[in-house]
Amino acid sequence: MRILVVEDDDRIADFLTRALNAESHVCTRVDNGEDAVALVKNGDFDIILLDLMLPGISGIDACQEIRFRKINIPIIMLTAMDSIEDIIRGLKMGADDYMTKPFDIDELLARIETVCRRNQSDATVSSILKLSDVIMNTDSKTVSVNGENIALTAKELSILELLMHKPEKLFSRERILNNVWGAHVDPQTNVVDVYIGRLRKKLGKDSEPFIETVRGLGYRIDPNFVTDA
Repeated sequence: MRILVVEDDDRIADFLTRALNAESHVCTRVDNGEDAVALVKNGDFDIILLDLMLPGISGIDACQEIRFRKINIPIIMLTAMDSIEDIIRGLKMGADDYMTKPFDIDELLARIETVCRRNQSDATVSSILKLSDVIMNTDSKTVSVNGENIALTAKELSILELLMHKPEKLFSRERILNNVWGAHVDPQTNVVDVYIGRLRKKLGKDSEPFIETVRGLGYRIDPNFVTDA
């Protein structure tokens, strides 16, 4: 994913770019609103992480200018200002989401994935996810294994969709927790492990796990199923 980081604090910008690069994202960083607007006009980005307190034009003004130019790249605003008025103002100017500093990097990564999925057009994203004999229709929220429909709960569907959208990707428990339950759930809970166990049983993949556990790191679709897709 190509990410534009607009942040004038070198320490925060360095932390962000290193964390995002570690997740195989490609980052471009600028430290002011004018350069951000110019880059967005000429560049090709999947999402913008936009600080509000910037030299020159503010993040709010940069966001408004980007939206005025009919550029629909998703924007997540990052700021130390956390009043309801600030949040509402940012969203009204066209931001897709809003995070206050300091923030958890796993929560930010989850927000990036969620915002980008929400902004993808139906024309470019298939509603059918298929890996081996497991087929998921994301529109009708149905799953079948070897032609047989499987009844899944809303949370089970959300986990499976997250994993099947990026079957080559390893998801930490924290990332799954943030994506499916939200950022305010106790990170020490074992709810992710419980739901993964239920999913395996319902998919009939206990002896040959469709969802692989990578000890100490998290979960992903077993590479054997990705190869067979």
